[in-house]
Amino acid sequence: MNGLGLKSLLIGAIKIKQHKYFKIFVLVFLIACNFRLDPPINSREAFLQQNENVNNQSFVSQALEISGAAVVTIETERKVFSSRERIFPPGILIDPYFERFFGQPGLQVPQSRIERGQGSGVIFSKQGLVLTNAHVIEKTDQLVVGLSDGRRVIGSVIGQDSLTDLAVIKLEAQGPWPIAPLGDSDLLRVGDWAIAVGNPFGLENTVTLGIISNLNRDVAQLGISDKRIDLIQTDAAINPGNSGGPLLNTSGEVIGINTLVRTGPGAGLAFAIPINRASKIAKDLITSGRAKHPMIGVSLASNIKQKSKFLSQRESGAVIKYVAPNGPAEKGGLKINDLIISIDNKKILTPADVVQKINQNNLKSTMKIRILRKNRELVKFINPIDIFELQL
Repeated sequence: MNGLGLKSLLIGAIKIKQHKYFKIFVLVFLIACNFRLDPPINSREAFLQQNENVNNQSFVSQALEISGAAVVTIETERKVFSSRERIFPPGILIDPYFERFFGQPGLQVPQSRIERGQGSGVIFSKQGLVLTNAHVIEKTDQLVVGLSDGRRVIGSVIGQDSLTDLAVIKLEAQGPWPIAPLGDSDLLRVGDWAIAVGNPFGLENTVTLGIISNLNRDVAQLGISDKRIDLIQTDAAINPGNSGGPLLNTSGEVIGINTLVRTGPGAGLAFAIPINRASKIAKDLITSGRAKHPMIGVSLASNIKQKSKFLSQRESGAVIKYVAPNGPAEKGGLKINDLIISIDNKKILTPADVVQKINQNNLKSTMKIRILRKNRELVKFINPIDIFELQL
C-alpha cells in the first residue's frame, strides 16, 4: 500500500464520520500506518546488501596479505663424500698384480656427490634476518633463499641451536625486505585458528588451515630425547618442506615455527616451536652466535599418585630420576627420588613445569626449590648454569 492509498483511506473515513463503521475505518488506518510497506527480504539478501560495498575476504587471505610475502624458500647444497673401506694400507694395492690377486682396486679415491635439500623460513627483521629450523640448514655448504617476488638471494648462517632446532640466516643483499610481525604465543588458547605457510615438497607458498590442538607438548612425549622444547600442537597440515615456515594467527602474526610432523600411526599431528621461545633463542644467536640453556642437571619423570606411607607418592610434582655428577643439582643437595613440588613458590605439577621455570630463570639468579624426601619437606637453593658449561 502506497502513500496515495493511505490518503484515500483517511478521506473516506472522514466522509463517513457519522457512519456506524467509523471506528472500524480508524482502526484499519492505524494498522496501515504501522504496516511494513517494503517487501521482506531473506537473510542471504540482507547479508549481501549489508556487505555490497565491502571487499569480502576470508581471515586466511587477510593474514597472508600481512605476512605471506615474508615467507621464503630455503634451498641448501652440501657435498657428501663416500668411499669403500680399505683392508690394506693405501700404498700396498697400487700394483695391479696385487689388485687382481685380492680383487680390490689399487687406489680408493673418495667419491663425492651434491646433496640438495629444501625448507622454509620467515623474514622477521628489516636487516634481512630469517628464522628457520636448524635441521634445514645443518652442515650445508651453500644457502639460496627464494622470495615470493622472484628474488633469489645468497644466505649465510648467523647461528644455529640444535637443542631447540632453530637457526637464523642473514640475507646477503640489499633490501627492502618484507617482514612478518611476531605475535605472543603465551596468549594462545586451544581451539584458536592456526595457519601454516611453507613450501612442502617444493610447492611454494602453500597454505593450510587448522586449529591449535594443544599447547606445551613436551618433545620427549614424541620420543625425541635430544631436543629441549615445548611445542604447539596443531592439525594444520605440515609436510616435508614446511619445516622452518611460520604458523600464523588470524591477525597474520607469527605464533610459531613449524618444525615436525607425526607420521605413521597418529598421522595428522603437526608441531611448531612457540614464537616467544624462538624469539629468545634468535636473540641469543644474533648477539653471541649460540643460545643459552639454563639447566640444573637432573632428569625428571611425572609422579604417579598412589596410596603410600610416603607423602611424596601422594602429591603432584616431578620426580628426580637422575642427577648429573658435578652439576648444580648435586652441588645443591638434590637426590634421586626427590619430588620437586614448587620452584620460587610456584607449584609444580609436571616435569614440563620445572623445565619452563628453569628456562625463564636468569642464569645469575638462585632458584628456591622445595622438595619432598619421603615424609620430609626440604628447601634447596640451586644456581642454574648454561648446559654447555656442565663438566661431566
